[in-house]
Amino acid sequence: MWIELQDIHKYYGSVRANNGVDLKVAPGTIHGILGENGAGKSTLMKILAGYCRKTRGEIYLDGAAVNYQTPAQAADLGIGMLYQDPLDFPHLTALDNFMLGQTGGVVNRNKSYKNKFVNLSKSFNFSLRPDSSVKRLTIGERQQLEILRLLSLGIRILILDEPTTGISSIQKELLFDALKKLTSEGKSVILVSHKLEDVEALCDWVTVLRQGVVTGSMAAPFDTAGLLEMMFGKPPAPPSRTRMVPGKPILALTHVQFSGGRTGLRDCDVVVRQGEVVGLAGLEGSGQGVLLRLAAGLIKPQRGTLQLVGKETKREDYHSFRRKGVAFLPSARLEEGLIAGLNVTEHFALQKNHVGFFVRWPQATKRAKQRIDDFRIKGAPETPVESLSGGNQQRLLLSFLPSDPILLLLENPTRGLDMESVHWVWQHLHRYCASNTSIIFSSAELDEILMVADRVLVFFNGSIIKDVRTDETDINELGRAIAGKV
Repeated sequence: MWIELQDIHKYYGSVRANNGVDLKVAPGTIHGILGENGAGKSTLMKILAGYCRKTRGEIYLDGAAVNYQTPAQAADLGIGMLYQDPLDFPHLTALDNFMLGQTGGVVNRNKSYKNKFVNLSKSFNFSLRPDSSVKRLTIGERQQLEILRLLSLGIRILILDEPTTGISSIQKELLFDALKKLTSEGKSVILVSHKLEDVEALCDWVTVLRQGVVTGSMAAPFDTAGLLEMMFGKPPAPPSRTRMVPGKPILALTHVQFSGGRTGLRDCDVVVRQGEVVGLAGLEGSGQGVLLRLAAGLIKPQRGTLQLVGKETKREDYHSFRRKGVAFLPSARLEEGLIAGLNVTEHFALQKNHVGFFVRWPQATKRAKQRIDDFRIKGAPETPVESLSGGNQQRLLLSFLPSDPILLLLENPTRGLDMESVHWVWQHLHRYCASNTSIIFSSAELDEILMVADRVLVFFNGSIIKDVRTDETDINELGRAIAGKV
C-alpha cells in the first residue's frame, strides 16, 4: 500500500509540531523517520494512525484521499501504530490483550484466539505465553504482544515509535527480524527513531524532520554525516567531565534480598561513594529497578541492611529519603513520573509545599516558564503533559530534580532522547557530581554507561555478577557478563 502525506500541519496553540510536511512511503519497504526530540516525528505518525487530528493537509492511500478520526478507523484502513509506551492492560493476560478489538462469536472464542496467538507468536520466534500476566512482561515483550495484536487486526502499515528504547539487544534482534519478515510479505513499516544505528541497519529510505519541517530524505546506503547535518545542523558535542575522587560512602547495601519484580534481588552487597557515577547494566528486569527502588525508599529489604550516609534506614520511607536528599526518576513517564490530564504548570505547583489551602499560581507559572527554557522543553506552561513528545516528557521529569541532592537515582534517564539531548543531559547531571552528589542510573545502552559512568554493575538473574571501573572494561566484556558469562 502506497502512503502519501501532503502539506500536513499540526498546531498546539502557538506551538507548531508539524509545519507543511510531505512524505511518501512505498509498499514492502521500511521507511525511517529521523529527527531530534520535538522535531514532530511522533505527532506526524499519530496523525497517520488516527490518534490525533491534523490542523490541515491530506492523507492518501494508494492514491485515494482518506479522512478518518480515530485509531479504530485507521485500523479498518490497515494502519496501526506501536507507541513508545505500549497501550495495553497490565492486569490482564497476554491473550486477553491480544483479543482486544477482535470480532467473532462467543463459542470457542478463547480457544480459537489462543491458537491464533500461539501460531502467530511462533512465526516470529517470539516466546510469549498466552496466560502470562502483562504486568510481568518486559517492555520488549509488551511490544511483541502489541505487534501480534495489530497484525491479527489485518494491519498492512505498521508504525513503530522509538521501539528500541529500553529493550535488550536480544529483543531488538527479534524485532528487526520480525519487521524484515513483514516487508517480505508486502507490508509497509515506518520506523520513528533518533538512533542512526537502528535506521542504518534496517531502513530502505529515511526522511528527516527538524522543528516540524522536512529537512531532507535519503536512500540506503546512508551518509551518516549527511543525516546528522539534517537532524541537528551541526554534529552534537560529547559531554565532558572532570573525574572526581570518590568520597565517603553515601549508600551501602549489605546482604540485601528482595523477592519482588521479575527476578528480585539476591544477596546484594554494594557501596556507592560521594561524587561517583555508577551505571547499572543487564537485561531488563534483572534487578536494576529493584535496586533503585530500594535505594529510593519505595520498597524495603526483606533481608539485609541498607544504610544512607552511615545510618540504617529500616523504619524510613520514601518521603523520609527525599527529605534527606535522595531523588528518584522513574522510567515509566506517564505511569509513575507524570500525571496525565495535568499541564506543565500544575506539575510545578505540585513540586512545592504550600502553606494553607491555596496554590500560588503566578509563582508556579513563573517556575514552569523558567524550567521550560532551562531544559529546552518544546511546550508551554499550559501544555498537558500527555501532549508532549516522549523526549520532552523526559526533559520535564529531569527538570523536577532538586538542586542539592546527595543521591540521584535515575531509571533510564535518557530514554527516548536524541544524541544531542543525551549529551546535554549528562553535561547537566555531571554538574551535580562537582557538588559531591552521587548518581546511580540504569541504561540499556552500554555505550552510554561507558561514556559517562565511573563504575558499572552488571546484573544477571537478580544478582550483581560484575562490579568494574568503566576505564578497565569494554563493551564486549560487559556484553558477555549481561549474558551470564563472567
